[in-house]
Amino acid sequence: MNRFEVAGHEPSFLPDGNWKLVWADEFDGTELDTTKWGFRLNFWGKPFDAYTDQGIVLDGKSHIELHRTERNGCYVSPQLQTGSNSFDIPKSNTKNPWGQDEIWPLGMLEEPKFVHRYGYYECRCKFQNEPEVMWSAFWTQSPTIGGRFEPEWCGIESDIMEFFHHGKNTAGNIMGGYGKQFQEDGRVIYDMADTEDGWHYFGMDWQPEGYVFYCDGKEVSRCNAHVSHVPQFILLTTEVQGYRKAGEQQAKLADNPDAWKEFPQTIKGEFVDDAFIVDFVRVFDRVD
Repeated sequence: MNRFEVAGHEPSFLPDGNWKLVWADEFDGTELDTTKWGFRLNFWGKPFDAYTDQGIVLDGKSHIELHRTERNGCYVSPQLQTGSNSFDIPKSNTKNPWGQDEIWPLGMLEEPKFVHRYGYYECRCKFQNEPEVMWSAFWTQSPTIGGRFEPEWCGIESDIMEFFHHGKNTAGNIMGGYGKQFQEDGRVIYDMADTEDGWHYFGMDWQPEGYVFYCDGKEVSRCNAHVSHVPQFILLTTEVQGYRKAGEQQAKLADNPDAWKEFPQTIKGEFVDDAFIVDFVRVFDRVD
């Protein structure tokens, strides 16, 4: 990996070759840059109670913290994104130009803040202390995943880092949407070594030929099936584990999206001093 210096901030570590920085958030200051990030608040076309626009802290030292918070007796947590999915947007309940209802149930599509195709996507982060309560992830997603038979032309989900359990991480791709055409490629769960300061680097080299995923400068997975050739947006997300577990809980959610509220969760206060902390997110284009 090659060291790439960023003035006043920690360096990046990039695969061999020549790279140009095309987008970044160093999380300077004390306010979230809303020209770069929005919040995911909807799930499958409806506002979702497990997501929130609260729990975000910028510490003034170029770090952003994503905390879980309490609302109505349950944990909720924030999800940041630079774009959005068409299938998450609630129905508009307005007539189309011909005065008809129901013919096109999607609401207004928002202009994405940042979408990009190919390049190296990198973050430096520290994990929350209790991944069994709250997950964290750094990933990209297509606004139209699952919208065509060919994932190459409607995009995929690329999980650069998912932290579900101490000492373990997940990386790799999901194609075909989240229904019967669901597919995976290069998706692995790997052991992650500790670092002296607790910070970790995660990256994805996405090129027309395929993907290579990295953790702390070491390759952890690669794949070349169904490479997305459409722009995708970036997400930094947390999820409270209680509302989306396997088996009977998922079955309950299929019938009742609010069923996650019934799942056991321990509430310790309105603001929990345990956070997923991110130093920066950067995107580079290969120029050689």
